Amino acid sequence: MQEIRRTKLSDVQEPKLAEYFFASTSSSWIWLALRLWLGIAWFQSGWGKLNNPAWMESGEALKNFWLRAVAMPDSPARPVITYDWYRGFLQFLLDTNSHTWFAKLVPLGETLIGAALILGAFVGIAAFFGAFMNMNFMLAGTASTNPVLLLVAMLLILAWKVAGYYGLDRWILPALGTPWYAGWLMRLPRKIPPIVPRGSTSS
Repeated sequence: MQEIRRTKLSDVQEPKLAEYFFASTSSSWIWLALRLWLGIAWFQSGWGKLNNPAWMESGEALKNFWLRAVAMPDSPARPVITYDWYRGFLQFLLDTNSHTWFAKLVPLGETLIGAALILGAFVGIAAFFGAFMNMNFMLAGTASTNPVLLLVAMLLILAWKVAGYYGLDRWILPALGTPWYAGWLMRLPRKIPPIVPRGSTSS
């Protein structure tokens, strides 16, 4: 009777289409277009807030956003926030006047995410934090462009290996590597041994 070999996860092959989009540099031009579009959207949003005193000084812009989000309507209309735990989280931030410092983080984060995506530096990480911000905006009841931005960010996360090929990641990723594989820069010897002249003896 023929022995049946157990299939390992490493033996499971990716579909050719997925390999092309998420692992081949041939598809990098597609991710370049999406990356620039998403990066410009984030950068413009953050840059506008950086020059707004309601965000960078008083934090009133973020406070008003939170107040609208946690408000409970008197009519049978549904509240803006669906999940009570998230409403409680925002209410805690309001009660502790966290808007005074938290408001500064929003434009800084948006601007840095946009700059990283435009430059193609740490695209997967930048897209992850962008998606995290999109998710928080949606949890607070704001749809707007967030669902589309979230979708593009998730695709960039999946394509992290090649999304920044036409950008700084083309050099950053091989140099630094990943947490599970060190790049060439991280494999350089930490300490260069002293040069001992030929024929000399060490004491």
